[in-house]
Amino acid sequence: MTMAARIIAQRGSLLSRSAVPRCTAAYLTQTSSLAQLSQPPQLPAVRLCTRSQTRNLTSTAASNGIVADKMQRLANTLAENFGGPVTKLGSHQFKLDDTPDLTGKVGVITGGSEGIGFGAAYTFLKHNISKLYIISISSEIIEGAKKVIAEELGEDKAERVKWLQCDLSDWSRVKEVAEIIKRENDRLDILVNNSGRGIMSADLTSYGVDRHMAVNHMGHVILTSHLLPLMQKTAEEGNIVRISNQASNLHTAAPSDTKFESLEEINRDVGPNGQYGRSKLAAILYSRYFNRNVTQNGHPSVLMNATHPGFVSTKQSRKDILEPYPLGGLAMKYGMEPLKKDQFEGAVPTVWCATMTKDSGQYICAPCIPEAGSEMSQSDELADRLMELTRDIIAEKTRMDSVERGCPMDDIVVH
Repeated sequence: MTMAARIIAQRGSLLSRSAVPRCTAAYLTQTSSLAQLSQPPQLPAVRLCTRSQTRNLTSTAASNGIVADKMQRLANTLAENFGGPVTKLGSHQFKLDDTPDLTGKVGVITGGSEGIGFGAAYTFLKHNISKLYIISISSEIIEGAKKVIAEELGEDKAERVKWLQCDLSDWSRVKEVAEIIKRENDRLDILVNNSGRGIMSADLTSYGVDRHMAVNHMGHVILTSHLLPLMQKTAEEGNIVRISNQASNLHTAAPSDTKFESLEEINRDVGPNGQYGRSKLAAILYSRYFNRNVTQNGHPSVLMNATHPGFVSTKQSRKDILEPYPLGGLAMKYGMEPLKKDQFEGAVPTVWCATMTKDSGQYICAPCIPEAGSEMSQSDELADRLMELTRDIIAEKTRMDSVERGCPMDDIVVH
């Protein structure tokens, strides 16, 4: 019998032994009117506790509360990270079937043709989103995704998808993609910054920037910044606009001396876990910075949150992990597979943040549990430095392409 079942059984047993229900039942059978009652039922005498007994009861209650809190934290950890029945243990629950109707809404998702991104894209289409832009690299993968959507949801839903080819490390192309979306639409309700580089070895982009930070963070900042005026316009017309950034509990693997003070710092090779963790720390800091400087600064209906999907069976955990860790990666690929979430379970916190939440600046773990995150992820000072460095690097590296022009970074980045 589960703990919850035992608690329910115990509560039911105590209730059945209580004198109060028996007296109440006797009272109701004796008369149907207070006026007819000649002998009121005798309730059990109240026994007062001594002061020491009261202290003991209070102490016991406090201890039980601590134990219950620890048990719930353990339950949340299981629900946040693993798939299957344990997801139901979480203190906050949301199912993809609870996604609201999205008729009339327009969405954008990066990396939406496979993995968690596909799980989110499929859900948006299932719930009638009117138009969905999927930004990804491979035309082959997007065609496969559209085929599945057509077969399972119908041709009409597949035709609502528009694919835009883009590598998020190519910041000039990111700007072009954003401009296309703005030209073709008069609204934008949902932006999911999902695409990313997994746990892999250090590498530099053509701009000479760490690829993890360039893709997982800076590419998404450019995309968001160029789309922000359209999202603000949508919000001003009475809608809630939601932005979801893909983070991870591995943000705790970011180096403890992370300061985001220079390009040299973020280009330093800190190992596969450190590179990945630092970029996911940036996703949380960006979300909280955006909340302070946009949501709470005149745009209360433009929300941004970061998410942790859990341990999900994706290309990152099956293939990419083999590059830095050939042996350990095999253990993760095969040994841990039964414990992983599938792509739809992994998409739950993303869909929650993209369609349901009324909050901003939060770190949401699967299914939809708000968590504090690491101490560094809560630092406003670190977030300020991150975003100032982000703008400086983008402006310097794309000066010839003018990526920063027309990019309203003043709204989200400190000079």
